[in-house]
Amino acid sequence: MPLDQVLNGTVQSTGALAAGIYLLAVDEPVLCLTAVCGMPVNTAAPWRRVAVSAAGPLSEAVRENHLVWVGRQEDMARLYPNAAAGLPYQFALAFAPLHGVRLWGALVLVWPKDHPPSLTRRERGHIVSSASRIARVLDQAPGPRKIPEQPRAVPLSPPGSDPAQTGLAADDLLQRLPAGALSFDLQGRITYVNDAAARMLGRTAEGLLGNFPWQAVPWLDDPVHEDHYRTAVFSREPVAYTALRPPDEWLDIRLYPGDSGISALISPNPGGQPTAETPPPHITPPLGASPEAAGTGRIHQLIHLATALSQTVTVADVINMVADQILPAFGAQGMVISAADAGRLRIIGHRGYDPRSVTRLDGLPLDTDLTPAGQALRSGVPAFFADPAEMTRAYPRASVLSEKHAWAFLPLVVSDRRVGCCVLSYDHPHIFSASDRAILVSLGGLIAQAMDRALLYDAKHDLAHGLQQALLPMTLPTIRNLAVAARYLPAARGVDVGGDFYDLIRLSDTAAAAVIGDVQGHNINAAALMGQVRTAVHATAGTLPGEVLARTNHVLMDLETDLFVSCLYIHIDLAERRLQLASAGHPPPLLRDPSATPQTTALEVEPGPLLGVTLCTEADYPLTTLPLPERSVLALYTDGLVETPGTDLTDSIAALAHLLTKNGNRPLDDLCDSLLRHAGLHHARTDDIALLLLRSR
Repeated sequence: MPLDQVLNGTVQSTGALAAGIYLLAVDEPVLCLTAVCGMPVNTAAPWRRVAVSAAGPLSEAVRENHLVWVGRQEDMARLYPNAAAGLPYQFALAFAPLHGVRLWGALVLVWPKDHPPSLTRRERGHIVSSASRIARVLDQAPGPRKIPEQPRAVPLSPPGSDPAQTGLAADDLLQRLPAGALSFDLQGRITYVNDAAARMLGRTAEGLLGNFPWQAVPWLDDPVHEDHYRTAVFSREPVAYTALRPPDEWLDIRLYPGDSGISALISPNPGGQPTAETPPPHITPPLGASPEAAGTGRIHQLIHLATALSQTVTVADVINMVADQILPAFGAQGMVISAADAGRLRIIGHRGYDPRSVTRLDGLPLDTDLTPAGQALRSGVPAFFADPAEMTRAYPRASVLSEKHAWAFLPLVVSDRRVGCCVLSYDHPHIFSASDRAILVSLGGLIAQAMDRALLYDAKHDLAHGLQQALLPMTLPTIRNLAVAARYLPAARGVDVGGDFYDLIRLSDTAAAAVIGDVQGHNINAAALMGQVRTAVHATAGTLPGEVLARTNHVLMDLETDLFVSCLYIHIDLAERRLQLASAGHPPPLLRDPSATPQTTALEVEPGPLLGVTLCTEADYPLTTLPLPERSVLALYTDGLVETPGTDLTDSIAALAHLLTKNGNRPLDDLCDSLLRHAGLHHARTDDIALLLLRSR
């Protein structure tokens, strides 16, 4: 077919050793491997399905629609650590989007590690033009393109002489050698074996030819042999190791890869000593595990998914990671994650289910017979059902709860503590191989650990956030001729709670006190101290600003806290149109004058010491008096709004003032959101933000 010809030509024109085509699935955001040229299909099996949202070079090439080049394994580990965990091989990779009349997917090209770490302009042009040719073929294909269940092997046809011309002489030569000689095609099937190799492997030549070695020779069905074979395929460099043929015969095996396949030499090693290149690698699979379950491709896939799970923090993170990466990896279409709560299973996340089905499943008791989830969680034993008939035999009422046709129920158990249950489901019957079952059982344990951490984190975060919200003012007072709006944003993920606060205190019909402050730290202690500071300010509000701060400082000194507090207190006199300010080391407020040419100024306030500083029991907080123009906007904020790593604080405040000048006529709520968006766009937030805007009418 034309696509095979173009893919074959791409490998030869680019000088790559192998290539693959990923196509976007029609009904889900997943990239599916559909064709492989130049290496065995089973070598790439663990990466047959990749989520578009995954953190890796393939997904990035599709999402960003640009060529991604990874020249060395070190670059992969630095740029894409999750992907590197599942690809521990030395090679160079290029990922080019296939963009024609639509975005079809991506072309992947593989070079051995001796390729220079960077692409030349000519090579880049070859890759881009090859991707364009493939996209044109896809554009011209009649009807909708169907993605096959398994990727197709495209034969590589390198130029060369007819092997039949020298085949008889070569066979005669190899049969005379005392060493065993085998040849494998690019798919891993044995295409030649001499008598010595057949004898050492314990099989006849007829039993070996045309078969995969791990199928024809049971003791070769071991993850070690697969890993060495995979390393030779990817690196295109010789690999040597020592293996044990049961019960006690040691063999030296050397693999020599090439563009058309792999040659292998086998020789006896009576002493069982390792070859100079590698130590003895024989590994005994775990008791009860099939050799297939321990395949290194699946192991690398598990490592990749474990790395992604280790980076989750919240329950939502875990749910999204399972939905975006684990579902595509195993070809599942549905997912339900439940948490054990007072003897019931509460659904905390789902994908691919009708909301009505989720409602029926939510809150079921652990001893229900409607679903195997409760039994799996109580016993700690996972359950797999390949089709509705199998499910109906065990749980007659279960299959009617959804339209799914195959299920994997994975109990989430941590140290004998029942965390919940993860259910993966399929729209069609699905056979769970021994490999699938083994990897899913291991994955269930990893999901359980991540979910246990996430549930604890969310509980602590909700508690801390609730405490902080309770300490902040529920509503701000209504004051004639003064419009007000406020916002509080907690710090970015991973920080529990902070001590930023704001307040507006009504003093009379024509006077008010505006307060903003920042307690050092991001924890419960900071939030609790914030509440005490607010109480102290309220107790003395109405006196001169400097006296309010001095008395609040006395309170903090009596509390003997080791936390410091910055604070800005402003007495607003609307009748006299005057501001009286005092600062305890807080960033300067901004005042926008709405005259014919609007201008925003950072008010110069002589600062006093931070509240709670040792040896400052008699601290002095100078008073600053300034006019308050009509319709002016006063902005009070904490440093989280303006502090940007690598940027001078003065420049950040100037940028905020410019934004306030530009948008100051907007309603205050809209203006608040605009200032917060500016902060979010210009730096990654690691601190809380409190913002208080006031406009004199």
